[in-house]
This record gives sequence, C-alpha cells and structure tokens, in this order.
Amino acid sequence: MKIKAFMYSLVGLFASTAAFAEEGAQAVAATGNNSNLLGLGLGLGFGIAAMGGAFGQGKAAAAALEGITRNPQSAEKAFTPMILGLVFIESLVLFVFALAFLKL
Repeated sequence: MKIKAFMYSLVGLFASTAAFAEEGAQAVAATGNNSNLLGLGLGLGFGIAAMGGAFGQGKAAAAALEGITRNPQSAEKAFTPMILGLVFIESLVLFVFALAFLKL
C-alpha cells in the first residue's frame, strides 16, 4: 500500500513539474538563454511541497483518528487541534503555490 501511495505522489510530482516548466521552456526558446530554468525549479518545488503536505496531512489525520479510537471521549478535544494542524500544513503548500505564480 505504501508503494502505491509513493508511486501516485511521484506521478503528481512529475505532472506538476511539466505544467510549471512549460512557461520556462517557452522563455528559453524565445531568448535562447539556457540558464532560465526557473519554471523547472518552481515546478519541482511545488511538486515536492504538495507531496510533503499530503504525507503530513495523512500522518496527522491517522494519528488523530487512532487517538480517538483508543479513547472515544476525547473526540471533541482532539477534533479542533487536528483541524488546526491540517490547516497549517495546507497553508504551507498554498504558500509555495502562490510563490510559484509570483516568480513566473
């Protein structure tokens, strides 16, 4: 199961890289300057950030659900910190996404 999840995350990484690298490739073709690999770097960075955020959210949700199943009375106390943690993890991915668009 872990190998399947890893393979799906690699597919997402390479798909996002291609999307962001296209503009960089067009700029290189227009100027003839091969040092302009900003699109490729941003695409890789976004893919890695999305993959890391997905793994982080999965681990946070799994830990919260495991704690709730071990002690069902703690469900109300564990819900708010879990949601807050997921929001913070997702905000880091969105921050990288916004930076990618600002740099292009």
